[in-house]
Amino acid sequence: MEKRSPPGVHQSKGPVILELPLDRIRRPLMRTRANDPQKVKELMDSISEIGLQVPIDVLEVDGEYYGFSGCHRYEAHQQLGLPTIRCKVRRGTKETLRHHLR
Repeated sequence: MEKRSPPGVHQSKGPVILELPLDRIRRPLMRTRANDPQKVKELMDSISEIGLQVPIDVLEVDGEYYGFSGCHRYEAHQQLGLPTIRCKVRRGTKETLRHHLR
């Protein structure tokens, strides 16, 4: 069965900005790094006050979303209990995904 992008994601070559549920974003490198708790706290304060200013980068491969950057922003959203996060989504291939996992 073919996986399709969610409504609002245009099948273009450039990245698109959209809100994704946190639980749809896989974080394959999460175990390899620790976030700075002070930076997460500062981001939580900022996001609560003015919202997220810079979307996180997400790679979409075959309908699955992978986040490799924006770790502090992602954790701040988690700790705030926010269900979604604004993402800059670009489409990639399985080869692109393998490259990110190296």
